[in-house]
Amino acid sequence: MVRRLCDYLNRHVDRAVTLQELGRLAGMSPFTVQRMFERVLGVSPRHYQIDRRHALLRDRLAGGSSVTDAIYEAGFSSSSRMYEGAEARLGMRPERFRKGGLGEQICYVVSDCPLGKVLVAATARGLCAVTLGDNARAMERELRERFPAAELDAASMEDKRLGATARAVISRMTEHPVALDLPLDLRTTAFEQRVWRLLQTIPRGETRSYSAVAAELGQPRAVRAVARACARNPLALVVPCHRVVGKNGQLAGYRWGKERKEKLLNLEQVSSEG
Repeated sequence: MVRRLCDYLNRHVDRAVTLQELGRLAGMSPFTVQRMFERVLGVSPRHYQIDRRHALLRDRLAGGSSVTDAIYEAGFSSSSRMYEGAEARLGMRPERFRKGGLGEQICYVVSDCPLGKVLVAATARGLCAVTLGDNARAMERELRERFPAAELDAASMEDKRLGATARAVISRMTEHPVALDLPLDLRTTAFEQRVWRLLQTIPRGETRSYSAVAAELGQPRAVRAVARACARNPLALVVPCHRVVGKNGQLAGYRWGKERKEKLLNLEQVSSEG
């Protein structure tokens, strides 16, 4: 039923669809539709439709449409409505997004760490990428592929701003962090934001299962969606998706390798006990 309602919302992305309209389609009360939608997808029908509009906006801009055409093709009734939330969701003004991030400045540093190497990148708004790997050049190449037209500036650990941030990120592997609140510049969906915020509340040295995270979100059937959100996490360590495991404590997958996940959990366990 939720898939059917999503199809309906996708076909009518050019206008606001009410809960009453969805209720008539589903043969349910508006309240039941809202509760069912949030249980399965983690967001309300309204937020789903907003996300779809912004996804269409990204596609139209990336496809070469003018900003004005993209706004109306994505279903926004006016440019002012689009600009209300576009910059936060795109991470930049639509004009810059259309040009592949042209004009955006991203500073990054690559450093050795207990898990190999770590790359820490930030815009003026906050952290936009923290990745783990073994080859600095490959990690830099991945960053450039993600932000193809942005101006990337390599820094060193001696850099006053980014060097200190990188050291703070690395310290999360071996030290017990004390109220470290790093500003983030994330471009994602509403559900993924909810998952990542919850992951940041898991205490050091502890783990949660995917099903437990879904239940804590109030969406017990959204286990696969939680797993996808963990797999899409762009901020290793800062958003501790490594603390989410499978049933019976199985490590399951990890974007940066299962061996790193195991080592990281062991490091956290030892430092917590100390």
